Amino acid sequence: MRIWSIALLAILSFGGAGGLMGAVGHAQTRIALKSGESVELQSVYYVSNCRSTMVGLPEIEVLEGPQQVTLSIKEAMVLPRRQNCANRVPGGILIATAKDVSQAMETKITYRVNYKTKDGNRQRGRVFLLSLFP
Repeated sequence: MRIWSIALLAILSFGGAGGLMGAVGHAQTRIALKSGESVELQSVYYVSNCRSTMVGLPEIEVLEGPQQVTLSIKEAMVLPRRQNCANRVPGGILIATAKDVSQAMETKITYRVNYKTKDGNRQRGRVFLLSLFP
């Protein structure tokens, strides 16, 4: 009986550690770009009850990243999938563009999207891992 108790405790301990590692050590998105290429990263929008609360187009601010990569937001009607909305709302598409990459490198880019909403200013930040190639 004692052996089963110890085995159960060991299984629960390792299972709990694995669950904790899964929550903390989640995978980040990796983007690979060649010099001159652009890629759409994500939709940007701010909604409440599936209606946009944004006033104007959001602004992007790069907090950390290589000079060879620029981020911009292209105005578009987007579908807020995370909120299970059925209709498109005003927003934009976040685009990363690589320019003048002379040698291959791996880096990360940290950015913040600043929203002006009917309820005041809001921010959301994110980090992407980048692989850049000439």
